[in-house]
Amino acid sequence: MKRVATVLFALALVGCQSAERRVDAAEYDSYWLWAGVAPQPVLTQAKTIYILQGELRGAKNPRLISLRPGTPAVRHADLWIVYRIETLDWGEEVLPQIKDDITNWKTAGNNVVGVQIDFDAATRGLANYASFLAELRSSLPGDVRLGITGLLDWSAQGDSTDLNRLAGVVDEVVLQTYQGRHTIPGYENYLKSLSRLKLPYRIGLVQNGVWKAPDDLNRDSEFKGYVVFLLNPE
Repeated sequence: MKRVATVLFALALVGCQSAERRVDAAEYDSYWLWAGVAPQPVLTQAKTIYILQGELRGAKNPRLISLRPGTPAVRHADLWIVYRIETLDWGEEVLPQIKDDITNWKTAGNNVVGVQIDFDAATRGLANYASFLAELRSSLPGDVRLGITGLLDWSAQGDSTDLNRLAGVVDEVVLQTYQGRHTIPGYENYLKSLSRLKLPYRIGLVQNGVWKAPDDLNRDSEFKGYVVFLLNPE
């Protein structure tokens, strides 16, 4: 009996290790490169890179702060220009700055495919967020897609009508399964509701975090792959 218990315990450990496989950035081809994070060799194999260009700071009189000393020059991958924003109340100067960034990046020879907005929209605020994004979408160049980051509880607790409004506005949403440097505990419970998302989505993973894909994920026609958030070594 003792031997049987030992074998069962060993099998349980193997199962846990399988369920908690670490995210090896080298196994993927799409990445976020945030300000302050040093470029890594895996970027040479990238097909898509989401690069943080600036942050919109302040609730009153917000200012778009550039976080890059120069314009990237990437020839081998598609680029998304990312903006981290704290408010949806933009001043008149913000959109022209974004358009200038798009022009400058393209002029430098980059294949700019989209603009991604990184905003922690509360699940109950998705309707207002969708209206904001629709206006932004109408102001972007026609050849530039619009993407957003999303919270895990959108698929589980978001109103279906609000989620469908997003589907008519954005080209993709990247759902973040992490916070800071670590995977969100219990992330797998939120993923059970992914089928409610009727728009193209990717799963955002954090480098060296934990990930186990749902069994039916690859069968979802809206699932478009992964994006790995790169980290500096600790």
